Amino acid sequence: MTTIAIQKKKKSKINWQKVLIISLFSFIPIGLLILFTYTPVLNMFYYSVTNWNGYSGTKKFIGLDNYIRIFTDTEYFRVFPVSLYYLVGSFVQMGIALYFATILTVSKTKGKNFFKGVLFFPYLINGVAIGFIFSYFLRPDGVLDSVLQMLGLGDYIIKWLGNVKMINWSLAGVSVWRYMGFNMVIFIGAIQSISSEIYEAAEIDGANKWQEFKYIILPSIKRIVQLNLLLAINGALSVFEIPYVMTNGGNGSKTFVIQTVQTAFKMQKVGLASAMAVVLFAIVLIVALIQRMFFGEKGESRI
Repeated sequence: MTTIAIQKKKKSKINWQKVLIISLFSFIPIGLLILFTYTPVLNMFYYSVTNWNGYSGTKKFIGLDNYIRIFTDTEYFRVFPVSLYYLVGSFVQMGIALYFATILTVSKTKGKNFFKGVLFFPYLINGVAIGFIFSYFLRPDGVLDSVLQMLGLGDYIIKWLGNVKMINWSLAGVSVWRYMGFNMVIFIGAIQSISSEIYEAAEIDGANKWQEFKYIILPSIKRIVQLNLLLAINGALSVFEIPYVMTNGGNGSKTFVIQTVQTAFKMQKVGLASAMAVVLFAIVLIVALIQRMFFGEKGESRI
């Protein structure tokens, strides 16, 4: 056997060993992904065309009846305007996050790591715990009302969770407080990836901080802004934890996800609730595609 043949045989053996090792290491995570992600999604699509109540073994196939009911009964889409409050809050959240990310990255602020940790900490708290905390914070004669009284602003005290016009703004504010730190960390990572030589060149040219942000930082993190925008829209459409824990969807704060959960477990219509979940999935997908059309490569070439 020639030397070349021996080398090819060894190389082939090494390649098979690599394939075997990669396959073995990938087997468990792929198996878990299929078991806990793709299988439930496929089941959801299957349940959506049945009249299953969630506990009996009988699942009668009814075709598209659940979808027809959703799109013909205005009750199911009446709660979607509530998502607009969270969408507006998401834009405010992104603006605040971008501001703090810029300040804590570009400027020479002392104790920057401490402030990063403080601002990111709310994201680490469980959503249920946050709901309970702010239920006491916003209740009548609660912490917020007491602080306003101490500051002499008692005339501005209202029923934060009892006023129909104010309840969704209050809940959206809680959401902003919780998720702002997450957006900030993503922006910080993007801003830190910008070369310091660009800032030095801008300083030599006499650019101020606003010009650095407008012409250097913002264009450089455009992709990350788009990502956060997509996450914000997705989050606004699928809000659940905070309004469910704080108000149980009462007083005009019910979201589409809360209505889906109540349809499944209170009304025992898992088939209909699964169809609602599929509709929400389709809406999020359509929004993502629309965003891709406006902010994708083709959109960039037109701007």
